[in-house]
Amino acid sequence: MKQGLAGVLLAVLPMTAWGSSDEAWEEFRKAVDQGCRALIEAPDAAEVAVEVNPFGSESYGAALVTIDIAEGRDRMICIFDKGTGKAELTAAFTEAE
Repeated sequence: MKQGLAGVLLAVLPMTAWGSSDEAWEEFRKAVDQGCRALIEAPDAAEVAVEVNPFGSESYGAALVTIDIAEGRDRMICIFDKGTGKAELTAAFTEAE
């Protein structure tokens, strides 16, 4: 009996994660944006864009970070741990030759 109940609970848990409110997802997107922006080091004249993936993965939020400066453009990925709220920024992608 206990195993059957545990199986039902495990089957329902993923559905509850998808059932988050619009407000909760908006707060999540704001947290990812703020966490990623806090890591960006760019000149004041740079144009910075942070494009947050609306839902991320099961464990992580993600954002594409683009920094445009007179010398060119840098693109990076920001990873946001949903469990800890810690963000990390990758090194810039190099342009293909």
